[in-house]
Amino acid sequence: MLKGKVHKYRANVDTDVIIPARYLNLSEPAELAIHCMEDIDAEFVKRVKPGDIMVATTNFGCGSSREHAPLAIKASGISCVIAQSFARIFFRNAINVGLPLLECEEAPDNIQAGDVVEVDLSTGTIKNLNNGKTFTAKPYPDFMAGLIAAGGLIEYTRKRLARVSR
Repeated sequence: MLKGKVHKYRANVDTDVIIPARYLNLSEPAELAIHCMEDIDAEFVKRVKPGDIMVATTNFGCGSSREHAPLAIKASGISCVIAQSFARIFFRNAINVGLPLLECEEAPDNIQAGDVVEVDLSTGTIKNLNNGKTFTAKPYPDFMAGLIAAGGLIEYTRKRLARVSR
């Protein structure tokens, strides 16, 4: 179960806003996190706390296919991103780095910045604790849930290889 305060964004938040291109020479997640969302929300890194949740409307993560974007979000402390829709390459990159995403048409319209939201990834249940409304996103298939639980594709693969080599 995830629970955190909401940071809310508009439609079409692109990867260049999530982590500006001028920082793509950085590779350490903690360094990327320092610059996460700075061009759209200069106070984000000061406000975000571990476990917080990001909410957006449509087409979140559009733009270039940089894996730096979901990595910066995850390293900033965000535990989950909820949106009406995600750019497909961003969605795949987020799963690969172990950042959970939930697509839900109704939730973003009923969640405001500062609300506290509880998320159950196994069922796809999203509950806004401020207004009591509950929403359901499609939960991940077992394989993708395993990738998220392991912390991403690299850790998932390491664990699988370790089991096979025994």
